[in-house]
Amino acid sequence: MLFDAIILGIVQGLTEFLPISSSAHLRIIGEFLPSAEDPGATFTAITQIGTELAVLAYFWKRIVRIVGQWFRSLTGAVPRNDPDARMGWIVIIGTIPIGVLGFLFQDVIRDTFRNLWLVAIVLIVFGLLLGAADALGRRTREESDLTYRDGLLLGLAQSLALIPGVSRSGATTTMGLALGFTRTAAAEVAFLLAVPAVFGSGLYELIHAIREPGSAVFTGVETAVATGIAFVVGLAVIAFLMQYLKRGSFLPFVIYRVVLGIVLIILLSLGVLQAY
Repeated sequence: MLFDAIILGIVQGLTEFLPISSSAHLRIIGEFLPSAEDPGATFTAITQIGTELAVLAYFWKRIVRIVGQWFRSLTGAVPRNDPDARMGWIVIIGTIPIGVLGFLFQDVIRDTFRNLWLVAIVLIVFGLLLGAADALGRRTREESDLTYRDGLLLGLAQSLALIPGVSRSGATTTMGLALGFTRTAAAEVAFLLAVPAVFGSGLYELIHAIREPGSAVFTGVETAVATGIAFVVGLAVIAFLMQYLKRGSFLPFVIYRVVLGIVLIILLSLGVLQAY
């Protein structure tokens, strides 16, 4: 099982920040590993802590500045409309939808949403939505143009990532592009917005795994190894993506999502894979 955990840790790191859905890839690839089973929502959420630690490492100075300015705005030391203080509020506002929906529908997320037919359809549909937003978006707004309304809309989009196949970064970036933001601005906001949501979900699942050890597919050591690997790989992927988006489009990811969704439908139809 350690081999499986290592492979899945690499997959988590490679796919968390690309708009192709890490949860979908963990769900699919788990079926082809020696254990041939779904790694589960708990393993997925905990390994995402590793990739979010990569976000903290990459954007450390920016995040420290946001948190500091947000706290200073509470005391009036800086104006409420300070860009970093405003970003702090936007992250808070954008985290509320996924926090509420994740708590209310946790049983559905653990079971129903992991149906591979649903994953396949979602991969295709949200891939096409990303393609449309990338092609039709004005791409004139920068991060400094963010409003609280944008934060709420981005948060609602992020909450769709509770469904494997949507992609947290993909859904938020799609909304950002639809709102007229540049590719790099949309991606960076998506990364920042995910931090509290992913840490909250990961810690919740970690506590759940400790309280009910029998519910976890992998042992604590295996999950820890996968999480560490996800951190290292994820850090490299963030650096690559932020450079790539300065000159490239999301079209390769759109094509990949659609092809993967079609292949998954074929495998399910032939009985090579089972929906659950």
